[in-house]
Amino acid sequence: MLHIENENVRTRLLKGRFGIEKESLRITRDGYLAHTSHPFPKDAHIVRDFSENQTEINTPIANSAKEAVELLGVYYRKLQAGLKGLPKREYLWPFSNPPYIINEDDIPIAQFFGEQAAKTDYREYLSDRYGRYKMTFSGIHVNYSFDEKLLLADFALSETKNFIEYKNQLYVVLAEQAAVYGWLLVAVTAASPLLDGSFVEKKRYDEDTFTGLASIRCSELGYWNYFTPILDYTDITRYADSIKQYVDDGLLRVAAELYYPIRLKPAGEYDLLALQEGGVDHIELRMFDLNPLTPVGIDWRDVGFAQLFLVWLVSRPRQDFPKYAQVQALQNFKNAAHYDLKTVKIVMPDGKVCSVIDAALSVLLEMQEFYAGYPKEILEILDFETAKFTDQENRYAYQVRQEFGGGFVKKGLVLAHKQQEEATVVLQEGNCEKSVNFVMAEWKCSDINER
Repeated sequence: MLHIENENVRTRLLKGRFGIEKESLRITRDGYLAHTSHPFPKDAHIVRDFSENQTEINTPIANSAKEAVELLGVYYRKLQAGLKGLPKREYLWPFSNPPYIINEDDIPIAQFFGEQAAKTDYREYLSDRYGRYKMTFSGIHVNYSFDEKLLLADFALSETKNFIEYKNQLYVVLAEQAAVYGWLLVAVTAASPLLDGSFVEKKRYDEDTFTGLASIRCSELGYWNYFTPILDYTDITRYADSIKQYVDDGLLRVAAELYYPIRLKPAGEYDLLALQEGGVDHIELRMFDLNPLTPVGIDWRDVGFAQLFLVWLVSRPRQDFPKYAQVQALQNFKNAAHYDLKTVKIVMPDGKVCSVIDAALSVLLEMQEFYAGYPKEILEILDFETAKFTDQENRYAYQVRQEFGGGFVKKGLVLAHKQQEEATVVLQEGNCEKSVNFVMAEWKCSDINER
């Protein structure tokens, strides 16, 4: 845990670096998946994920949550303008859940050639193993790293003699504790309660399906492996080896196939050897739904809360996380993805069982006490998240169901068209654009975040 009693540590607690990855589906004007080639082949910040039509924006590094979302907006508006200018205009689908799907062949695997052809082979493997329908779920990943001066200040107070070892261990413990409490991030950002009927039955178009879930992609129906992974959080070597063992045993083809809500990432390409030898560069939180209630897909306050959450975790005593607790932790993530949070349970680290709402309010109260005396903006973020559990109308999933129920795709298309027009007007006016040239460094994640 950080030595927060030390002034040099305490004054740097909320300094860090942010990166956002946002996936979205390209669609036609009538709500079907686009079948055109990726229209931004030369932009390293606008790439593809599983599908040829699944764009992914990778922002440069930012120094605050607001700046990260502003940078996301820069590329979002560029993307929207590009789609508007295509010979046959396309749109960005603003939800995590897809619009109309004709059949599995309607979901085109991203095509790579030459030296990158292995990427398409890997996607073919994922298609065979998990099916393409799940691959249409889109979301947002938030990457975060602590300020180096903060870590150096804390390292000087530690008993560790090697800074890299200190830093790796801090992130390993953080990943462990984020696995314990990360269900909270699912609960505060879930925003995908509706599906079109064509996802569950061929040719059932324009029939809304409500599954009782607030985030289908984070629920038991979403992205998970066919086994429950148990990871070793003793140190970075054992952590990486515990993932590699699943590859060696044939349960995973590559480490990136581990569909875990939290990842520790090295600088550059995601590779377990690089993680062991070069050390941890940042932590990746992979559980955020697209928020259609904001144009760029995420509220900056949710990104800010993710930072507050990570700082709080790494500043408190470490909780035990035995194997049985790891199994329960993944179930907690899935339970937090439900719509009615009063009726599903969370098992807390002390074994206490309570509703997701009560568990969330308990954690948020502890965070509010931890941040007492911090600037007003910090406390407002915590109040913003707390309000989601004191009144269900403040939850994104509730608002999405109210606004887009009874015609999910048709109403979603109206929103998609509106968002494109608004984005391109802002781009033309130029009064909200921010040059990306001020960004001094970048996470090279465009080619490494394979499914």
